[in-house]
Amino acid sequence: MRPMNAALWLAAMIVGLQQIASSPDVVVNLSSKNLSSVPRDLPQTVTNLDLSCNRIQQLHKGDFQNTTLLKSLNVSWNILEEIDPATFLNTPLLEELDLSHNRLKNLSGQQYLLHTGNLRMLNLSCNTFPSMTLGSAFSTLVKLQRLALGAKNISVGDFKNIAGMKLCTLTLCVGDELAYEAGSLKDVQAERLQITFTSNQIVGRDVVEDALSLFVQVELMNLSGGFRELTQQLRQRAGIHTTHLYLTNISIKWKDLTDCVNVILQTSITHLAASDVTLYNLPYIDTPVIQTSQMKSFSARMVVVTAFFFSQEAVYNFFINLPVETVSITEIPIIHMTCPKSQSPILELDFSYCSLSDSIFSRVEHQEILECENLGNVRKLILINNNLKSLQLLSKRVQYMKSLQHLALSLNSLVYESPEECVWPPNITNMTLASNGLTESVFKCLPKGIETLDLENNQVSVVPSSVLKMENLLSLNLNSNRLRDLPVCDGFPMLSELMLKSNSLHAPSVNKLESCPKLKTLDVSSNPFTCTCSLRSFIRLATKSKQKTGNTGLELVSWPLNYYCIYPEDVRDSTLNSIWLPEVSCDVGILAATILCPAVIMIVVVLTVCHRLDIPWYMGMIWQWVRAKHRARMQQVRPEDLVGVEFHAFVSYSQHDADWVHNSLLPNLEGPAGGLQISHHEKNFVPGKTIIENIIGCVEKSRRSVFVLSAHFVKSEWCHYELYFASHHRLARGSDSIVLVLLEPLPQYTIPSKYYQLKSMMGRHTYLEWPQDRAKHRLFWANLRAALQANLPNAPVTEIQG
Repeated sequence: MRPMNAALWLAAMIVGLQQIASSPDVVVNLSSKNLSSVPRDLPQTVTNLDLSCNRIQQLHKGDFQNTTLLKSLNVSWNILEEIDPATFLNTPLLEELDLSHNRLKNLSGQQYLLHTGNLRMLNLSCNTFPSMTLGSAFSTLVKLQRLALGAKNISVGDFKNIAGMKLCTLTLCVGDELAYEAGSLKDVQAERLQITFTSNQIVGRDVVEDALSLFVQVELMNLSGGFRELTQQLRQRAGIHTTHLYLTNISIKWKDLTDCVNVILQTSITHLAASDVTLYNLPYIDTPVIQTSQMKSFSARMVVVTAFFFSQEAVYNFFINLPVETVSITEIPIIHMTCPKSQSPILELDFSYCSLSDSIFSRVEHQEILECENLGNVRKLILINNNLKSLQLLSKRVQYMKSLQHLALSLNSLVYESPEECVWPPNITNMTLASNGLTESVFKCLPKGIETLDLENNQVSVVPSSVLKMENLLSLNLNSNRLRDLPVCDGFPMLSELMLKSNSLHAPSVNKLESCPKLKTLDVSSNPFTCTCSLRSFIRLATKSKQKTGNTGLELVSWPLNYYCIYPEDVRDSTLNSIWLPEVSCDVGILAATILCPAVIMIVVVLTVCHRLDIPWYMGMIWQWVRAKHRARMQQVRPEDLVGVEFHAFVSYSQHDADWVHNSLLPNLEGPAGGLQISHHEKNFVPGKTIIENIIGCVEKSRRSVFVLSAHFVKSEWCHYELYFASHHRLARGSDSIVLVLLEPLPQYTIPSKYYQLKSMMGRHTYLEWPQDRAKHRLFWANLRAALQANLPNAPVTEIQG
């Protein structure tokens, strides 16, 4: 059971270490703290520890017993003389160990390496090793990729313990006292050999000979002299195994540099690179260049000059006329580049991070600008981060580069405001214009055959619908512009990738994508989305693209993580897939139906109830009663206007309706309930007078006239006379002196034409209808009494109802 428990415990510990090791790095910087020993209170989670530039003399067992997660340790620039063999017993994850610039003395006795089998980088340079003899402990470093060493004596067999090891880089630090035995590096298998000369001079001719004959890549660092000897050495070698030669941190005369380059052009070296260069004694006239070479590329980076007076054109001419396929001159403040004197073999030009202007490649002769015609083989031109300003002028500069396919112009100040057309070469397929000042007018100045276009971080606010048709355009990058909606693809029917990240899209119009039949990838992440109904179609499209449903075949990049609402406030910073926009609140038809259907149903129900209960009739009667009461309160009649008035009303009716008048009307008006004085022909006509005189007399003695309308009424000639005299008398008493009571329905067409006054009054005045329902009689009589109520001339001023 004990072995089983131990195995389980070990497995659990390994799993735990792996999980912890996968967590983010924890960096502890104790550099330059004047420490004389490793602190005991280091955090257990530290992964990167910097103890450089202190006064530590020894590393002891247990110094790192609590830092089991340590991956990188820097103890350079101390005074280390001794390291205990068990120092790194508790750091199984250690990958990088820097012990340079100390006082270690014996390379064959570095026993602590037996516990660093996971090392990938080991730096033991600039110590006091008398010889390069590597001990057997180095053979355990099976994962080692980079090794830096230095010793005074290097002999054959010193590297036998790493003979089977395949390194990426071996760095040798050599000084003035170097004693090198030819062939000592034969046991080393490294892709790249770096030789750092601490004396700034090439020492040890044999070490350079072995480097050039044994290693594919050789880098010579920290040189300020010895270039003539190197040039001579390169010229005399019959065979060179090195294909990539790097010169780093050098200070060199112009003549030494050009001589060296011309010699290298005649060797088998295919790639030459110089960086961190100080150049002096520059020329005043052109320097000849070898015209045939096996070299493929030349690069120069971070070059400074110490002279103020020299021919810039002579310097430019040397590099642009190199017989190579690739020329890269970067991070150098050159303001111009000339044109080759003859047709150049250069396929790729890189002038990134310089200070080139719009005059690049051109020259002026007799006040005329001549364009360069000798770069016809260039396929790729990189002009990133220069001082270019006019896109139209730049098209002129490159118009004769007939092979040009890739053009990179990012991080300039390019604009297109010229009325002149652009004249790009015909074969450009890839164009990068990111981080300029371009607006939508740029679409008028683009190559027709372009396939990939990068306009990221410009000022494009809209893609014009009348854009120049680019039938081959496959990818369009408009990230970080000012677009407010999706563009239409009428100008680029083959577009398959559209990038619109970080624009001003609030609610993308999905219907515009119908003009993009080939679109497969769309990125509209990090836009200020307003999560209202107008966004529903886009969310639906995004959901389908994520589920791979439907026939869209569209991939929405970064959905849903980088799609957030900014409005309304209650859903701010919510992802679009987490919000809910109800169908009923967004669909006008459904919304209208939702509101109107209940409203219509309610109206129908109310109308039905009103019809059943005859509510309109009641409301009409109540309204008439209220109006009558209101008129009675508001209208004042002068006493002289009521002189001779004895009755509240004169009732005119047909003899056929006499029963209703005697049995219903008069009892409710004259009885105790009414208390009104009523005049009618049967009671108040004076015998001996003519009927006309009686009618006129009764009308004049009555405050109002009540006409009981029926089919019999309109057939009675005397009723017509009574209506006629009452209507004329109304001019003196007011418009409320006539009250119409409709005893039965009386359609307009049944009224004879001679009753035109009756038709007019029925059209303009409200009349009282006699209800058939007995329950309504009480309200009818109340309204009629209210209409007739008045104070007769007993009082000087009387308020009457109208």
